[in-house]
This record gives sequence, structure tokens and C-alpha cells, in this order.
Amino acid sequence: MAVFKTIRRGYTGPEAELLQLALLRAGFLLTPPDGIFGRETEAALIRFQQMNGLTPDGIAGPQSWAALTPRLTGYFTHRVRAGDTLFRLARSYYTSLRAIELANPGIDPLQLRIGSSVIIPLPYPVVPDNVSFTPTLLELVIDGLLKRYPFLRSSVIGQSVMGRDLTVLSIGSGQNEVFYNAAHHANEWITSPLLLRFIEEYAKAYADGGSIFGLRAGELFAKTTLYALPMVNPDGVALVTGELTCGEYYEGAQRISSDYPNIPFPSGWKANILGVDPNLQYPAGWENARRIKFQQGYVSPAPRDYVGRAPLEAPESRAVYDFTVNHDFSLTISYHTQGGEIYWRYLDMEPPGAEETAREFASVSGYTVSDAVYGSGYAGYKDWFIDRYFRRGYTIEAGRGQNPLPISMFNEIYRDNLGIFALGLT
Repeated sequence: MAVFKTIRRGYTGPEAELLQLALLRAGFLLTPPDGIFGRETEAALIRFQQMNGLTPDGIAGPQSWAALTPRLTGYFTHRVRAGDTLFRLARSYYTSLRAIELANPGIDPLQLRIGSSVIIPLPYPVVPDNVSFTPTLLELVIDGLLKRYPFLRSSVIGQSVMGRDLTVLSIGSGQNEVFYNAAHHANEWITSPLLLRFIEEYAKAYADGGSIFGLRAGELFAKTTLYALPMVNPDGVALVTGELTCGEYYEGAQRISSDYPNIPFPSGWKANILGVDPNLQYPAGWENARRIKFQQGYVSPAPRDYVGRAPLEAPESRAVYDFTVNHDFSLTISYHTQGGEIYWRYLDMEPPGAEETAREFASVSGYTVSDAVYGSGYAGYKDWFIDRYFRRGYTIEAGRGQNPLPISMFNEIYRDNLGIFALGLT
């Protein structure tokens, strides 16, 4: 269960963004989230509290957060009362009868049992496109997607250094298995909502009998099972987004950063919370990566580019490695930022069909098919996957600019990558 800080006017940070997002979705705030808990946000919260029988103190504490959480997960749990019908519930919550039926498989609309629970999806997408994507928001979004689309499945494949679950979502029933992952690097967190937005739109297209990127969702579903890990490095993301601002791990990250003063803190942080780069941890030329990064000066735990003492010592990388070994993926895509580039081979290894697929991805995204530069050509997940399985593995450097890319770029980046997400399932 998500745990929220108690915040009040004057607070700035991702919790204020979540508060503003919830108030915006509830109709009490008219301006987009900016992460600054100011006079307007306080007034909106007071109005919300008054309308929901809460103490109107303008402080977002446990009771207010509990009342606001359905606006972040995108659903209410309604306890059936005498006289309730699905049609009345849909009208009361401004949603559709179809959405309620989909979220409650097997429900009999003519025999609603008093006291039973009905999931009521709200009339907007679960995945937001206007706030920093923190581990807390990830937890809320995954909950909302699973409730809205019960045919989605989830599994925890491991934990981060700080004990956060690494949750994989899966969709599809086909024997062909593919794996998409995002946010190996902390300041590339925008890739997490990109992947989740695709899952949400694909799930909706499948449920509606429709298409995504011109491809029939039902046919994709029957052919391919997609496994998606939206956030490989949640501790690092918490640091970069400002969700983690105190405590033992934060202080440790500060000490690590002080050894590398040329890297801005925390915005330049790519590593896990112990200063090991999760995408330099895979056993594919790890010794070469170590030599190169040591020559570049990354000889100890660092905000970026420290390879660790040995391959797979980072629990996040180990979890991804083990998960891959236990599956039979025909294709993997690792999402990073930025540069608008597609990397498709490891050294001189060119798996069958890999270049052709890379060029298809380029044609639908406008990105460039590229070879990794020498200093970044070893020990990544894509490198290891190709080296071990000789199958199609890709690194997508989404968007253009300077990391961390602002959330204002989200919709543009998603439009560029929708075709890649969809074609990867074919």
C-alpha cells in the first residue's frame, strides 16, 4: 500500500504533484500540477475536504490521502446498496457500463448482491502524462491497471536495494514471448510511464476489440505474451525525482556524489542507490567495461558509470538476469533516454532479422539506427541478451535533450515510440 507524506502549504516536491493530480482529476483544481503546494492548491484541498466530510484544514494527511487515492489509481471500490444497478453506478461515477463490466468479470447486472464490492473505473486513463513518475506513483498505477483490466497479470521478480518490489506486468496468451524494460537508469524515469501508457492503450484496444498502431490487438494478444518491467531502478528514481530526500540511503548517495562533484546531484544520478550502474552489470564484456570506466575515472561507487565489483552484484540487475534466464524471449527492448537512436547489435554479432527489425523501428519512430560507441558497448542488458541467446535485442534511446527529460515531452516521445512498442509484438 502506498504511503504518503503529510504535506501542507509551502511544500514542494513529487507528493505535491500527486496531490495536485488527484485534485485536478476530482475537479477541484483547474491548473496542471507544478509540484508547488501554494495558495491555490490549499484552497482546492479545503474544498475537497469540505465535500468529503473531512476536517477542512488544508493539510494533506492520512485521511485526505485515503480519500484522494482513488483519483490516482483510477477506480473506486463501491459497496453495493439496495437499489443499486450497474447503469445507476455508471451514471453516478460518470463512467461507462462497459468499463464496469470489464473490471468485474462474471458480474450479473441483474443480481447485484447487497454488501458486495464492485470496481468502478473512472473516466480517464490511469497513467498520467503530467507529473514526475515516482515509485509511489508506479505502485498506484499498477494497482489501477490490474483492477481496470483483470486480464493483465503481475509478478514480483525481485527487490531493489531498499526492498522495493520489481513488478512485471504481462499481457497476452501467445507462445511468442517478448520483454520490454525501462528505467535501468534513474534519471531516465520518463521511460516508465512510456511503457505503462502503451500497456494501458494496448489493454484497452484488446478489451474493445480494436487496434493499436493499425494492428489488431486481438491478433497480437493471441500470438505474443508481453512481459514489461516498467522500473528496473526504483531507488534511484526515487532519488532523482525527489521522493527520497532523507535517511541512510539518501545520505549515502550524497557521500557518493561528493566524490564526483562534476555530476549534478541528484539530477545526474543514473546508478542504483549504492552507486552501481545497473546497465553495466551484465556478463557481456564486463571486464572491458570495467577497464574503460576505470580509465574514465569511475573507480568507486558513483552517480553513473561505476560497473561494481563483479557482474550482477546489483540486485536489480540480478533480478532482470534471472527473469530472462527463466523465460524464452524472442525479442527484448530496453528503454533509455536520450538521443533518438536504436542500438541493435553487440560487437559484430548480428542476430537473424535484427537489422531489418531495427530499420522498421526507425521508419516508424524517426530515430536513427546506430552502433554503440566504444565506451558504452559492453555489459548492458541488450549486450548480454544478444551474446547469450543470439536473438534480437534492442536499446532505444528515446527523446532528445538533456536527462532527465521533462515530463512536458512525454506525449511527443510516446507518439514517436508507439510504433516500436506495437511492432515488437509482431
